[in-house]
Amino acid sequence: MISRLQETWVFASDAEIMTIAALGLIGFAGLALFMDRRRLKRGHIERVGWMPWTPVFLLAAIAGAGMLALAAPALLAA
Repeated sequence: MISRLQETWVFASDAEIMTIAALGLIGFAGLALFMDRRRLKRGHIERVGWMPWTPVFLLAAIAGAGMLALAAPALLAA
């Protein structure tokens, strides 16, 4: 028996799946931006972080925005 959520994913169009992935990437970019701001305002400036948050933010934001731009025409046409 297929649940309602599984049925939604099975019959979702490529544009809907791309939109969900794009929103996930944009959310991840927001998290990376928050973590970058937090790193810049840390109390002990000599503590070195290992995660390059700025490039992570840029890659996730550009990929998410590009995917959303590609999926938008198909979503608006439906």
